[in-house]
Amino acid sequence: MTDDLPADVTALIDQTRYEETADFPVERGYVWTSCASVENGNPLYWDETAAAEITGGPIAPPSMLSTWFRPHHWSPGQDTPKLPLQIHFDLKAQLNLPEAIISEFTTVFHEPVRPGNVLTTCQRLRSISPVKTTKLGRGRFWTIDVEYRNARGDLCGVESYTGFGYRREEQAA
Repeated sequence: MTDDLPADVTALIDQTRYEETADFPVERGYVWTSCASVENGNPLYWDETAAAEITGGPIAPPSMLSTWFRPHHWSPGQDTPKLPLQIHFDLKAQLNLPEAIISEFTTVFHEPVRPGNVLTTCQRLRSISPVKTTKLGRGRFWTIDVEYRNARGDLCGVESYTGFGYRREEQAA
C-alpha cells in the first residue's frame, strides 16, 4: 500500500454524494417514543405551550437528527437494503480495506428539526490520510460529513465521522 490515492478516490473529496430525501416526515410519535425510552421529560418535546414560548413550536430532540434517515430493513419496492454512511463502505471497497471502525463522531446542530419536516441529506468525503499503521493494522483514516436540511434548505445539522479502514497485518496482501 502506498501513500498515493487512486484518482477515482481523490476525485470523491469534497463532492456531494448520496443526496436523498427521508422516506417519512418527522413525527411527534417517534419523538415521544424516543423521549419515553430514556425518560426525557423536557417540556420542549411534550408541552405545546412551553415549546411555543421557547422555540416557536414543537421540535424534535437534536439527538434524533439521524433518526429520520435510519433505513428500514425492508420497504415496498426496495430491491436492495440501504446502508447508512454509504461513502464509508465505498471507501472500504475501493481501497481494499476489509475492516473499518469509526474512531470519532461529532454533531453540530443548527436549525431545529420540527414535526412535519421532511429532511434531505447528503454525504461528503472531507479527507483521507496517508497510509498509517496502528495496533489494528495498516490503512487510512477518512472524514465524512453528513448534512441534514429541512424542506426550505436550512441546515439542521452536520454529523462528522472519522473512520479508519484497515487490513490486519495477517491479511496483508
